[in-house]
Amino acid sequence: MCFGGARVLSFESRRASEMGELIRINGGDPFVAPALVEAPLERNQQVFDFADRLYAGDFEMLILLTGVGTRLMAEVLATRDPQDRFVDALRKVTIVARGPKPAAVLREWKVPVSVSVPEPNTWREVLEAVARRSEKRVAVQEYGRSNPALIDGLKEQGREVTCIPVYQWQLPEDTGPLSQALDGLSKGEFEVALFTTGVQIDHFAEFADRAGKQVPALDTLKRMFVASIGPDTTEALRSHGIEPSFAPSHPKMGILVREAAMAFQQARKDAAEVQRLAR
Repeated sequence: MCFGGARVLSFESRRASEMGELIRINGGDPFVAPALVEAPLERNQQVFDFADRLYAGDFEMLILLTGVGTRLMAEVLATRDPQDRFVDALRKVTIVARGPKPAAVLREWKVPVSVSVPEPNTWREVLEAVARRSEKRVAVQEYGRSNPALIDGLKEQGREVTCIPVYQWQLPEDTGPLSQALDGLSKGEFEVALFTTGVQIDHFAEFADRAGKQVPALDTLKRMFVASIGPDTTEALRSHGIEPSFAPSHPKMGILVREAAMAFQQARKDAAEVQRLAR
């Protein structure tokens, strides 16, 4: 088995059980400590304001960044408007889907996707995918936090941009697993860490800082085999001084775990060979 029984740390939240099983299938001993939850905004007036403008024809393009956010917009608007009104309005504008998750929601609603953003689905690919489009009035469904690079890039393309915050990320109510992860890192219990979004390292660093243990925790991660699911996550890790050991061929969780396990196995073999030659 590729992980060879190594203790593997993950901060996955929404698919925590699946992540644990994937690590186990690939020969690892998983410890999953959810580092974030997606919390709907307490007040959704900006979503309603966006919808009113959408219905009035104010937008030419809508960029949907997440499947969760797309569904949440519909759920919020269904508390005020007939359920089909939002979906019908989507069919009248250019829809940009950042990756397979929003695209899957749109297929379910029978809303055509005008622009599909290719892998690795970062803000760079979004900008490149729409670069030759003529639409000027653009709305962007945001996820958890704003992405200034994306918004500024769209404006540099000559577009008028309206941001739609749909949900926020916050630490989970139960931070017990994060405390155990922090303690395990201090004891050197983990050999591998897997990251599926940059927010995970941001939240864990914040949590560790509150406990007065950020520096040693990050120093331990720097010495471990760290796998990043893609460029955005890698940027976040680097902002904390962590250089990932590995990134998968495609930014999908199952591929991340499988390929990281194989890469870790090879890294172990290489390290053993170096030690053998040094004797």
